[in-house]
Amino acid sequence: MEVLSKFLAGTLNSITIKCMVLLVTVLMLRTLLLPSFPGFDGIEWSNLVYIRTPWLNSDFGIRQDKFLAVPQLVWGLNNQKIAFARACLTARMLNRTLLMPSLSASLFYKEIDLLQPMSFDKVFQFEKFNALCRGFVRLGRDSDVLNRTQVLEMEKGSGRRWTVERDLSQLKEHSKGPFDDHEVIRIVGKNPFLWHDHWPVKDYAKVFECLDLTDEIAMEADRVVSRIRAVGREVVGNTEAVEMENSITSDGASFQPLPYVAVHMRVEIDWMIHCKKLERRLNTNQICSGKKEIVERVRNIAGLKTPVVVYLAVADKLLNNSSILEGWEEGFLPFEKKRLGVDGIYNKYPYLIQSAIDYEVCLRADTFVGNSFSTFSSLIVLERTQKMIRMSVTNMCGENVRWPSYAYNIPGESNGPMRWVTNMSESSLQEISYGTNHISC
Repeated sequence: MEVLSKFLAGTLNSITIKCMVLLVTVLMLRTLLLPSFPGFDGIEWSNLVYIRTPWLNSDFGIRQDKFLAVPQLVWGLNNQKIAFARACLTARMLNRTLLMPSLSASLFYKEIDLLQPMSFDKVFQFEKFNALCRGFVRLGRDSDVLNRTQVLEMEKGSGRRWTVERDLSQLKEHSKGPFDDHEVIRIVGKNPFLWHDHWPVKDYAKVFECLDLTDEIAMEADRVVSRIRAVGREVVGNTEAVEMENSITSDGASFQPLPYVAVHMRVEIDWMIHCKKLERRLNTNQICSGKKEIVERVRNIAGLKTPVVVYLAVADKLLNNSSILEGWEEGFLPFEKKRLGVDGIYNKYPYLIQSAIDYEVCLRADTFVGNSFSTFSSLIVLERTQKMIRMSVTNMCGENVRWPSYAYNIPGESNGPMRWVTNMSESSLQEISYGTNHISC
């Protein structure tokens, strides 16, 4: 009996030790392999791949059970993109998921009742956005909200007394304490484009990089770019085109698409009225550029090979004449939507999607020329600068750089347009976007 007791005691001790060793091992592995994030509740492992479970309420630090709702985004495409990014960064500061905001399909900005709301995922890919921006910002759907009665309204201040400091203090206040207990914080008042800016350019750039057009819109942009390049082949001539498209490299034959220039031609009625007022207020003459000046500046771009197709990105409905195709010298072949034969593609869609297609066409251009006071032009140059950074380009203002950009409203070398890259180290988007002639180069 005594022998049996000793045997059982030894066995139990052995099992206890084994259990303790196993427990310590598991805890050590958990500490080493799993970072500690707020709300991190559980994991499953399948072939050593991390799989999210439905009850997790955190996306690498971004809470999925707390939300931020913002007003409908309005005005032009890039005003709305900036507003969206600002809303995302506000949600990030509050450690909340941003409820997918409504965009505005139409351009009306004074008659609010005429605004046509459009869901974000009708223009950009929702799931891909969250995949690309994972751990930085996060989008949610209204259906994610469990209790719609737990909504706290936070009103944005306005006027000169509502300073950057007061705005930042309000955000910090609502990120803790009883304010933070609410499932949803809804910001009311002015639209996010007009909110104070608290974030550096690189944070905005990170959000913009996560915005991918829906497959339908991207395919329409492909069709327009293909048409531009097809016209280029016809212009250059079969022999030279074949040589360019079938150039031989050390790896064998490669396809070299024919280059084109995209010009964001800001000569619409509403713009000319606005920019003249702005020039008087700022006592400058480097905002407005008429058609004649734009044509001359593009013509004087150093090193630009001709003949070349020039795509003119312009809001056709806001033009008071069609003279933008006139006055270009030999070697420069201007095309807008109608002359290019792609107006049917654009006419199928509301203004917002038309702008999204034009944005993509300009973004892909071999050379881009725009106006530094335009948000449309500024965001294109920002993305093109990001491209060069990813390609490890060291001298982005040098000669023979891929994806060069220019500002035609600022005179450069030989009365051409000024070279333009985005200064990614700026402390706020205002410094490099709307209303500036500081363009790095």
